[in-house]
Amino acid sequence: MHTETIEIGDTIVRVSGAGKPLVFVHGFTTTAEFWRGQVEAFSSRYKVIRINLPGHGVSPRPAGRSYTIDAFANDVLEVFRKLDIRQAVLVGLSMGGTIAQNFTLAHPERVQALVLVGATPHGLGEDVNVDNVLKAIDDLGVVQASQNVIDRSFGSAASQELLNFARQEVARTPDFVAREAIASLNASDSRSRLGDIRVPTLVVVGNEDIITPPAESVILAEGIPDSRLEVVENAGHFPMLEQPHKFNEMLAAFLRACEDPVSQASGQGLSQHAI
Repeated sequence: MHTETIEIGDTIVRVSGAGKPLVFVHGFTTTAEFWRGQVEAFSSRYKVIRINLPGHGVSPRPAGRSYTIDAFANDVLEVFRKLDIRQAVLVGLSMGGTIAQNFTLAHPERVQALVLVGATPHGLGEDVNVDNVLKAIDDLGVVQASQNVIDRSFGSAASQELLNFARQEVARTPDFVAREAIASLNASDSRSRLGDIRVPTLVVVGNEDIITPPAESVILAEGIPDSRLEVVENAGHFPMLEQPHKFNEMLAAFLRACEDPVSQASGQGLSQHAI
């Protein structure tokens, strides 16, 4: 599958396939490559757009800009503008889920549907709260601190190859980017505005996720009116990497439901699933 690399401002974007736009946003210190398991599965029907946030992975990391949730949401908007995306399905992982929530609230006309993976309405789980992360960066350096989080992020079925891949990817994010991003993520709070998200929403979480525990996904699904909650068994914080087949089936079913006006009108396929 051919993938085009495009530089938009401080953002490197990977574009594969053709069709309706499916935009993926990764999480804190991770990269666009965390969506590698979705490229082939969806690029035959969709234009798969994987955003590599500024300061992460191969994207530029200029010292004079902001690395906050609001700044990242503006970067996503710039991608929409430069690629002439009028409306897309927006998929966000972890911090990317917070960015996606903020983007949807600020630009509802741009979002056809929303997918939140390992996300929360406020910060991250206690295992990676801002004080713990900043102390680990101070004590160990940003690379080791990020890799320690990765070591706790996967479920028990994850392979060593997958763990090694993730450890290598998160080592790319520099200290000053990680510090500003985690502080902004910790301060972000959409709990009082979840009811304002008025697009079909799929909430996905791994049953072994300790970074953003399943209870946080329940809050999202209960707060967003037109939402569906799916739990991926034998997965931690990265179900799209750990169980790509299961995740892709869930996402494909959701996309089909969003494209079927009868299902949307009746709510079939979009109701909440309890854990």
